[in-house]
Amino acid sequence: MSSSVLKFGGSSVSSLEKVKNIADYLKGRVEEGEQLVVVVSAMGKTTDELMAQVDSITESPNEQDLAVLLTTGEQQTISYLSIILNDLGVKSKPLTGYQAGIETVGHHLKSKISKINTDLFEQLFGTYDVLIVAGFQGFNGDNEITTLGRGGSDTTAVALAAAHQCPCEIYTDVAGVYSTDPRIYSEAKRLDVVSHEEMMEMSALGSGVLVSRSVEIAKNYNIPIYLGKTLSEEKGTWIMTTDMLEKKAVTGVALDEDMIHVTLNYPENDTQLLDELFINLEQKEVNVDMISQIANNEGLQLSFTMKDTEEDQIQKIFSHLKQDYPELYFKIENRFVKVSLIGSGMRDMTGVASRVFRTLIESGISFYQVTTSEISISYVVDAENGEEAARLLCEGFEL
Repeated sequence: MSSSVLKFGGSSVSSLEKVKNIADYLKGRVEEGEQLVVVVSAMGKTTDELMAQVDSITESPNEQDLAVLLTTGEQQTISYLSIILNDLGVKSKPLTGYQAGIETVGHHLKSKISKINTDLFEQLFGTYDVLIVAGFQGFNGDNEITTLGRGGSDTTAVALAAAHQCPCEIYTDVAGVYSTDPRIYSEAKRLDVVSHEEMMEMSALGSGVLVSRSVEIAKNYNIPIYLGKTLSEEKGTWIMTTDMLEKKAVTGVALDEDMIHVTLNYPENDTQLLDELFINLEQKEVNVDMISQIANNEGLQLSFTMKDTEEDQIQKIFSHLKQDYPELYFKIENRFVKVSLIGSGMRDMTGVASRVFRTLIESGISFYQVTTSEISISYVVDAENGEEAARLLCEGFEL
């Protein structure tokens, strides 16, 4: 009997009517002879609503308490879906992350999956046809509830598929992966296939379709991911290892509007300050990007970009550092965005960077920081120019 892992996002389960429709679909898959692991997110904006309630109570909630609260959203969804399936005559069982044996390490709100107990699933499939797992959550070595952070349900689904060595189907409100966000560029093309490494770059650089860590798991364990629109006949996108000999120079353009730009100034060229800064960033598991440093006789200047969700953390880190470095000056700005080109063909093709420079310069769009990898180029531009830059680059590279 074949098995598959399916994941349904928050917009797909935002109402009981939608949950009932998904249950009907799953019943059909079971009647065709499949055993299913189904991962679900919290319904609609449940997590945001829970966070809003917390904000009304305190500005600094305990992370362990917060993890316990936030995981209740997914538990609500697995319960509803299992109730409906069993009512339809489909044997199903809801499982929290703890019950599913998803062991994690790290901070309570940013944990990483270390191990999944697959023996449990084999036992349960002797009785049930559908196992419904709460995404986004697990438990640590102290048997405490943990969460996997942003996009954690995608990570749960792909990790379960890797553990069971089967494909992973992720269903959401978009019909696959596009060359860029269709809301920005209406002519954006849907991609039939995109490689794991390209999808990792697109996700990390702001595409917003999947979190990069879930794609990284898929790449490491060679798991194909199908991304499609929930309960739609419209064709989606396969994210998988490809063997195309000739690859396009540019596959997609990503626009990251959820970033902040941080600048640090100190009158002395003090490497100890930098050492303490990056130790703090590591301890808080804060990722930084596009780092630029100027060190000279006049002192130290460092700038970097990061996700705006980490603004509170970086504020706390700098406030702590100023106790020992009172002359430290820092500035956090949200008036910039990052536009990136991604394509595995960049490895072997020249001229991509020069075309981008010419396109931006001829359009009067200033750019500040630039970083490159083997398959991507990223530019920081003013926020008001972000969407125009993305559209121009899509047109220029016929995406």
